[in-house]
Amino acid sequence: MHPLHAVIEAYNDAWNRHDVDAILAMHTEDSVFRNHTSGGEAVGREAIRRIVAGVFDTFPDIHFTLRRLYVRDDLVVQEWTATATHRHPVIYNDTTLVPTGRTIRWDGMDIIPMRDGQVARKDVYTESLSYLRQLGAPL
Repeated sequence: MHPLHAVIEAYNDAWNRHDVDAILAMHTEDSVFRNHTSGGEAVGREAIRRIVAGVFDTFPDIHFTLRRLYVRDDLVVQEWTATATHRHPVIYNDTTLVPTGRTIRWDGMDIIPMRDGQVARKDVYTESLSYLRQLGAPL
């Protein structure tokens, strides 16, 4: 088993426990976090803290289920399914999507280059059409 398997398992566990400090401890100081669905980008742990905390504020019960994991030298690619309750407003294209109280599910993928066993960059891609439809976005 590749040594990064244990690292990414701990990282994913921290996300599912909503442990922002543990997540940030696994990022390099100059790490980049980019969510290609929301357009959010942050550089450095403290900026990344705001994005991660925002995810947990918006979806307090969010949970990620790993579907596929690919690990190579200093690179992790993972496919996941997220499940969460739409309990808080979501802003999309200057429109506030009011909470529906419904449980939503969407698929996504992370591309994670690693450096010295830490996340150097995380690019998040989601199946945004399904996600936005479930939130009631005008498409």
